[in-house]
Amino acid sequence: MFKNFALIFLLFCSVVAFAQPNPLQYDKNYFRNPLAIPIQLTANFGELRPNHWHMGLDIRTQQKVNLPVYASADGYIAKILVHPFSYGRAIYINHPNGLTTIYGHLNEFYPELEMYLKAQQYNNKSWAIVINISPGMFAVSKGQIIAKSGNAGGSKGSHLHLEIRNTKTDQCLNPLLFNFPVSDNISPVIQQLAIYDRERSVFEQVPQIFPIKKTSEGYLTNPSLILINNKKISFAIGAYDKDNSSTSRQGIYSAKLFFDEKLSSSFKMDSIGYEETGYINAQIDYKYYLEKGDYLQHLSPLPGNRSSVFQKFFSDGVFELNDTVPHVVRLEVMDVNNNLSELFFRIQYTDSVSIKKENTSNQKFYPQMVNVLERKDFEAFLTEDCLYDGFESMYYRRENFQQDAVSAIHQLNDANIPVQDSFLVRIKPTQKIPDTLKNNILIKRTYNKESTVKKASWQGDWLSAFFSNFGSYQAFVDTTSPVLNSLGSKDTLDLSRESRIVFSPTDDFGRIKNFRAELDGEWLMFTNDKGKNYMYKFDDKCPLGIHHLKVTVEDLVGNTTTKSWWFKRNMYTAPVKKPVKRKK
Repeated sequence: MFKNFALIFLLFCSVVAFAQPNPLQYDKNYFRNPLAIPIQLTANFGELRPNHWHMGLDIRTQQKVNLPVYASADGYIAKILVHPFSYGRAIYINHPNGLTTIYGHLNEFYPELEMYLKAQQYNNKSWAIVINISPGMFAVSKGQIIAKSGNAGGSKGSHLHLEIRNTKTDQCLNPLLFNFPVSDNISPVIQQLAIYDRERSVFEQVPQIFPIKKTSEGYLTNPSLILINNKKISFAIGAYDKDNSSTSRQGIYSAKLFFDEKLSSSFKMDSIGYEETGYINAQIDYKYYLEKGDYLQHLSPLPGNRSSVFQKFFSDGVFELNDTVPHVVRLEVMDVNNNLSELFFRIQYTDSVSIKKENTSNQKFYPQMVNVLERKDFEAFLTEDCLYDGFESMYYRRENFQQDAVSAIHQLNDANIPVQDSFLVRIKPTQKIPDTLKNNILIKRTYNKESTVKKASWQGDWLSAFFSNFGSYQAFVDTTSPVLNSLGSKDTLDLSRESRIVFSPTDDFGRIKNFRAELDGEWLMFTNDKGKNYMYKFDDKCPLGIHHLKVTVEDLVGNTTTKSWWFKRNMYTAPVKKPVKRKK
C-alpha cells in the first residue's frame, strides 16, 4: 500500500514538474548572443509593464536598425508573424533541446524567408499574418543570419526583443538564467514600503507609505518601528534592478518575505505563461500605478490572483496581529545573479487610534464568484475569473443628449479597479431603433480621455458587448463612413517621382476594421505598422505604365468609403545639378 502511494506521489510530482518547466533543467550555455555587439539591456524578464509582465529581454541596437540578427542555436524556423502591434515582425525557432527562441521587432527577414512571407501574404490577401512552417522548410544553424533588427510593432525605439519558451507548453522562461553575457554585480534598489489593511479591499484604500534608507547593514524603514492600528495587514514594495551596462530601471527577479524569521511568501520570475500575464494587475497596486505612475508590488497574492509567480507559505503574506508586541519583518530582494538587498523593520499593533469603518448599502462584488449587476436598462455579468479582490460596486445613470446617442450613460465602478477576464455589458436603448439601423450600433466605453468601442450584438431588446475595463458605457448609432485622404484630383496622376503611397484613414469612432487596396483589379499589399498609416512601397507588383488604384475602408459597423485613381509611373531620372561657379 505504501509503495503504491509513493509511486502515485512521484508520478504527481513529475506531472507538476512538466507543467511548470524550470529553466535550470536546461543547458545554461546553449544559446549565443543574437547580435554581433555586446548585450546591453533596456528591459529584462518579468519587468512591470502596463497590463503585462515583460516576457523576454529587450537588447539595445545602438539606436540603429538593420543590424544582423543571428540564430542563437541550431534549429528550424517554426513560425513567422507580422502584426501592427505586439512583436511587429517576429521569427520563432524551435531547437532540439525542447526550447523555442523568438526574435521580435525585426525590420526584415533573410531573403529566402522574406520571399516566402510575401508569397503567403499575397496568397492570403493579408499583410498581418501568422504562418506556421513545417520543420523541413527553413533549417538554421547557430550563428546564421536570420533577419535585420528594427523597430516594428509595439516598439518605441529600435531594439531586439528576445524570448525563450518551452516548445511544448509555450511557457516563457527567463533568458537571464541561460548565461547570456550580461555583467551584473549591482544589487536591487528598494525605494519604499507600503502597508495595507486587509480587512478591506486593496482597491478601497490608500496604503500607508514609508520611505526607505540604505545603510551599511541593509535597507531600513523610517521609522524602524512601525505602529499600526490594523489587525490584519499585508505589504508591498517599490523596487527595481540594474545591471552593469544599463542605466534603465529593470524588474526585480525575486522577493522573499519573512515574519518573525518564518518565510511567509515569495515570488520569483523564472517562468510565466502568456495566459497569465494579465495577473500583473493583481501583483501591483493597480490604483496606485494609475494615479502616481509608480509600481508597488504586493508581497502577498490577492484572493483572485491565480498566477504561478507566487510561492505560498504559512500565511501567504497576510498577517493577523493578535498581540501588542513588536514583530520582526525581513525582506530579501534578489536578481538572477544572486545580488541581494535586504529590508529590515519591526511592526507593532496599537489600539490607541480608533478606526472609522464606513457602512454603505452598495452592492458588493467578490473575487472567485459570479457577480451580476441588474438595473432597469443596464446589466453587467462578471465571471468568477474577473476580479482580484472584493469591493463595493458603484453604479450611476445619467441622461445624455450627444449626437447619435441611443441610450443613457451608465457608469459601472471606477477604472482604477482592474479586471482579469472580459465581462458582458448589456444596455437597453432609450429610443426605438429602425430595423435598417440595427446593424449600425456601437457601445462606447469611456474613462477620462480613454475610450474603447465595440460593435453591439442584439439580445432581444438589449444591446450587448464584452469589455475588459470598468468605466462609462453608452450606445450610439453610427451611419458615418470613414474618411480617406486623396492622392490628387487629376484624371491621371503622375507618381513617377514617388517611392510609396500612404493613406491615413480616420473614423468618427476611431476604428478602421478593414482596409483593402486593388491595383488593376488585383489585391495590393499595404503595410500597417503600429496601426497608423497604410503604406505601399513601389515594387514589382506595380511595373512602369498606367494603373488603376481602388481603395476601400470599412469601420466597425460596416460603413465604407471607396475611392479610385488612375496614375502613371514612367522611368524617372533625377536631374543632374550643374556645378555652381564660384567667383574668384
